Amino acid sequence: MGDGIPSWARRIRALREARGWSQAEAAERMREHSRAALPDPDHLLRRWKAWERGENKPSPHYAPLIAAALHTVTTALFPPEHRARAEILGVTGTDTMEIVSRLRASSVDEATVQALRITVDRLCSEYAHRHPDELLVEGREWLRRIVDLQEQRLGFRQRRDTLELAGWLALLVGCLEYDTGDRRSAEATRQAALSLGQEVGSAGVLGWAHEMRAWFALTSGDHRGAVAAARAGRAVSGGHSVGVQLLAQEAKAWARMGRPAEMEDALERGRVLLDSLPYPDNVDNHFVVDPSKFDFYAMDCYRHVGDDRLASALANEVIRGGTDFNGFERSPMRIAEARITLGVAAAREGDLEGAVAFGRQALTGQRKSLPSLAMVSQDLAAVLSSRFSGETEAEAYLAQLREIHHAR
Repeated sequence: MGDGIPSWARRIRALREARGWSQAEAAERMREHSRAALPDPDHLLRRWKAWERGENKPSPHYAPLIAAALHTVTTALFPPEHRARAEILGVTGTDTMEIVSRLRASSVDEATVQALRITVDRLCSEYAHRHPDELLVEGREWLRRIVDLQEQRLGFRQRRDTLELAGWLALLVGCLEYDTGDRRSAEATRQAALSLGQEVGSAGVLGWAHEMRAWFALTSGDHRGAVAAARAGRAVSGGHSVGVQLLAQEAKAWARMGRPAEMEDALERGRVLLDSLPYPDNVDNHFVVDPSKFDFYAMDCYRHVGDDRLASALANEVIRGGTDFNGFERSPMRIAEARITLGVAAAREGDLEGAVAFGRQALTGQRKSLPSLAMVSQDLAAVLSSRFSGETEAEAYLAQLREIHHAR
């Protein structure tokens, strides 16, 4: 599309073309989501063409209609202006050693609890890119400190807040344990988080504990169990953003059961819910569902049901959105799965070299979730086995995948 085209304009065109729609068809799709009358077809088509050229940014009236027509989230298509984030501990003026000293001295005031809260947010924000073994050690250390804190004299509010923080840390530790293949510990930690969530009545902790159960079930091939866990989580999570992730896990399960209608329904309900939520303050926190993650959910579903054109378009958006201008991958696990998706599309088109190249690239990163990567890689393994059986390149890559399965 040439230089100077805004990213939102490029994305509007890419998603329209991926769905195989003409500009006129895409513009008319907006009417399905509008409660008010829209201009006549010719006028609306001219507007759509101008948007794709990046000549003028859609107004707040049209932006959500365009996003809904393209089955994406408004703030994923039109993200708010970048917000600079201060260093986590610098915000409080409290470093790690000072927090620990206060905890040991029983000097637990509101400032100390706030410093703990920001520390937990920092740890949860490092999930995507930090080495899992290092983060697991630090997460367990802080969890132990917060548990020990319960032996001190705390006010009712302080006890509730610190127990909820322990719940979030338990969720983080459980995710890391599962990523590294320690399923038994992960399930025990998940149940501890669930118990903490129940004790303090935290809809977020409860919802994510059920989401983890759905994730465990999905990556183990228990698709009906994933649907049941997702629905149980939605029943207790209230309006928390985890509801979006629960619907995404349900959609993934329906896709793997060959139920595209249920898959589309779950995706649309998740999209509508996410579109109704305010833009998060910290999109890096693993337990915050950021708008751009919706492409990642949908990509997995469409790859599995065989819509390669749409899955590839979404995969490219996942890679683009998860990579900084200097090439640093802020979301390496999402990007790895996006590369698997591109590999699947290449293999289905008969491009063995491209498929294996994407597949191998997905396995190179240090930060990976072994169960998730193994599950997604099965889609590529299936295509390679059926279409390129006996080919040296395909067999070598399949051997790499078997090593991942054994590591789980």
